[in-house]
Parts: sequence; C-alpha cells; structure tokens
Amino acid sequence: MILTLVLASAFGLALLLLGMKLMESALRMWAGSRLPAVLNHTTSTPLRGFAAGTASSALMQSGTAVTVLTIGLVNAGMMPLAGSFGIILGTNVGTCLTTELISLHLHRFGLPLLAVAFVGWLWTALAGEMGLLPRLPRSWAEAIRYGSAALAGFAMLLAGFAMLQSIGPSLLANGRFMGLMTEAAGRPVWGLLSGAALSGAVHSSAAVIGMTMGLAGSGALSPMTGIAVMLGANVGTCFTGLLASLGGGRGGRFVALSQIVLNVTGAAVFYPLRGLLFAAASRLAPNDPAAQIAHAQTIFNVACSLLALPLAYWLLNGRFRLPGSRPNSGRKPPRTA
Repeated sequence: MILTLVLASAFGLALLLLGMKLMESALRMWAGSRLPAVLNHTTSTPLRGFAAGTASSALMQSGTAVTVLTIGLVNAGMMPLAGSFGIILGTNVGTCLTTELISLHLHRFGLPLLAVAFVGWLWTALAGEMGLLPRLPRSWAEAIRYGSAALAGFAMLLAGFAMLQSIGPSLLANGRFMGLMTEAAGRPVWGLLSGAALSGAVHSSAAVIGMTMGLAGSGALSPMTGIAVMLGANVGTCFTGLLASLGGGRGGRFVALSQIVLNVTGAAVFYPLRGLLFAAASRLAPNDPAAQIAHAQTIFNVACSLLALPLAYWLLNGRFRLPGSRPNSGRKPPRTA
C-alpha cells in the first residue's frame, strides 16, 4: 500500500516535471533566440523590465530560465542592474501562469490535447522532412511544430496533476499519512521548509506547487498547509539562479542574491499572514482548495513585486553600485520619465 502510493505520487510528479521541461524547451527553441535582444531593449526603466520579465517567463513557462538568462546578460555587461532587478520582479509574477492554468481543472482534457499536439507535430513532419504534404512557410512550420511540442508538455502536466489527485482517497485512508498532515498543520514551518527543499531539488517551484494543488484538491492536504509549502517553494526556486551565478561576475551574483533577498523577505513577511492570503484566495475560489493555493501564490508574488519595484528606481538613479564598478555597468542611466 505504502509503496503503491509512493510510486504513484513519484510518477505524478515526474509527469509534471517532464511536461514543464518539454514546454520550456519547445518555447525556448521557438522564441529563445530572440529573447535576449527583447530583454535587453525593454529594460530602459524598471517598470518595463518588470513587464518584460512577466511576459517572458509566462511565455516560456519558466521564471528560472529567464533568471539564468538575465544573469548571463548582466555578466556580459549588456544589461544594467536596475533593469535586471525589474526583470526578476516580473519573473515571480509570470511564473504564476502555470499554476493558474492548472487551477482551471483542465486535466480532463489532457489526452485530447496530447492528440491535437501529435497531429500538429505530425503535420509539420509530413510537410517537412518526409515531403508527403505541401511544404509550409518556415515561420508557420516552426510555430506549429514548437507550439505542438509545448501543447504536448502541457497535456503531460495535466496528466501528472490528475494522477496526483487520483491518489487522494488512498492517502486519506492511510493513518500514517494523515498523522503527518496533522503534524504539518500544527507546525506549518515544516511545510515551508519542505517546499523550499523540494523546489530546490527539482529546480521548479511550479511543479512543487502543482503537486501541492493536486493533493489539496483531493482533500489529502489542507489549503493552509499548501500555502506554507507554496511560500517555501518560492524560496527554493532561487537555488538554480544562485548556482548559475557562481561562475560569473559580481553583477550576476548580485542578480541571484537580489532574487534570494526578495523571495526570502516576502516569505518571512507573508508567513504570519497566511490566514489573510487564504481568506483572499477563498473569496476568489470558494470550495476549491487547489485554486486557492494558485490564487494565493499569485497574490503573494504580485504584492511582493509591486512593493519592491520602487527599489529598482532607487538603483536606476545611481544611488547604489557594486564596489569597484561604475553605475549601471558603465552605461548612461536611461531616463525614467
């Protein structure tokens, strides 16, 4: 019984991760070559950087990928620190799109979406490499092929979410698991720490939050405990950026540390306010624990980013610089008006 539950939950999480990585890879191959230029030309003000970070992480379904790319641009001297800080604030908001999509209960459409994705990919193969259908314009072929791959990843993500929800009744019948949940409810800090550790291990906060939503939707996990896990997952997602910054310059390390400070401070501030987060999310999605966790994440990230956005303007105006470096990486400070 225990082994079956462990294997089922591991398989569900694996589907979530595989689906997210497939989506990220397909969208990165489609738009990734143009993304550095877009980011570099949309950071004249922190607000524009915030918008660019939000849109790019939502498009690529990976705030981590955008963060790592931003660290590389800063290390190369192609982006000022203030612009990079705005992008980091945006990635925290854009990454909420994945969990919000999961909360729409689209998992019953997982197999039909996978079939549509396969047909789209097969069409490009028949019209391209196989030459059995009229050749498509290159832009159309790329859009359909990479879009189909991203759709297949989304379908796999939904299948993983459905798998996690399906084991809920068995978990509810397991006395040992319910004992652990009772312990976690009494000590929510363990939920926060486990969310941070698991997110750092799998390099995906969205996958950890999606798994938490699946358990909450089946009744195996309380929304309040799920919100604690969500706060921890937002801290754990900083681990990948920190690793990416270790081999670079001070600018890249500053970007990674800025993300850590932002997410850790946000989690520390909102941890005592979990009840308010839950109340606000419950108003948006009454009687839907999975959606409540997704909405709580969105409220948390939007609030943290908007509160920290004025700091980026403080950086932009030249009141802060790294020791031994010129303000804004030697570039003339852009106008903020």
